[in-house]
Amino acid sequence: MRIFHYVYGIIISMQPNIIGVRFTKIGKVYHFDSSALPDVKAGEHVIVDTTRGKHLGEVVTILRETPPSPEGGWKSVERRATPRDLLLQQSWQSKQTEAMINCRARAAELKLDGVKIVAAEYNYDGTRLAFLFSTETEDKADLKSLKKDMQDLYPNTHTEMRQIGPRDVAKLLGGMGACGIETRCCSKFLTDFSPISIKMAKEQGISLTPEEITGMCGRLRCCLIYEYDQYVEARKQLPKRNKHVVTPRGEGKVMDVLPMSNKVVVAIEAEERTQWVTFDKEEIQPWDELEALRRKSEAPCDRHEGGGCTCGKSNKQKPN
Repeated sequence: MRIFHYVYGIIISMQPNIIGVRFTKIGKVYHFDSSALPDVKAGEHVIVDTTRGKHLGEVVTILRETPPSPEGGWKSVERRATPRDLLLQQSWQSKQTEAMINCRARAAELKLDGVKIVAAEYNYDGTRLAFLFSTETEDKADLKSLKKDMQDLYPNTHTEMRQIGPRDVAKLLGGMGACGIETRCCSKFLTDFSPISIKMAKEQGISLTPEEITGMCGRLRCCLIYEYDQYVEARKQLPKRNKHVVTPRGEGKVMDVLPMSNKVVVAIEAEERTQWVTFDKEEIQPWDELEALRRKSEAPCDRHEGGGCTCGKSNKQKPN
């Protein structure tokens, strides 16, 4: 028994301590191995090793279970950030706007009209500088000259040009949303961008005009996914459009469904005119199911010859 506990303890100690780290206020959470700092807590700042060098981030989650290891293994937490590291980060962040302006000016001189320099980002100690840009077309931009000029302008810093998509541009710039909300969802709380499709708008009965479903980024609005799953689940419980149903006011055809209120709009022929009436789901029944039950009740008993049947039906059709 002691051997079992000893081996089990060794296995547990070999498991990496995985934490979630965020580098910007509303940014994606990345996972790192904090075995070097087993007592690290959420809210603390740490220096981590990334594919783009060392960066300073805030610990936001402590994972209880170890997720599958990524390709190449886990990147590690180097150490806790010191007050000097935090001041150093603030100092370099204050220089980002100037770097962005310089890069924009040089891009204009090179006549890179299809390229928009969105932002410049230093890492915490100023050893790396990334220029974030977007393009108006899908074609790959040739920024070798611009990158070289920026490297010459900042010789003691490793510079890189990083392309971002329209949604990321909107997130960085912020501002009012297309719906009128003061701060766009992407800049307020969205940390990841989910795939959005036109099907989500159709499922919720939203108008497909571009002004209704397009965000400030020029892409389908992120909010189309917010209630999509609820609409899909609710529609499973309701009859489809053009289905014949039986209502308290007679037979009719389903013209529309209201998933969130669990209601159905039915067209009913009454007094030589068509009326559209809204019913609760519980008030209607599928016409085809009722018709099937009616036919079954009128059909002759197929067990009569074998005995044991007490339904009173004959196994032969009665003559007209």
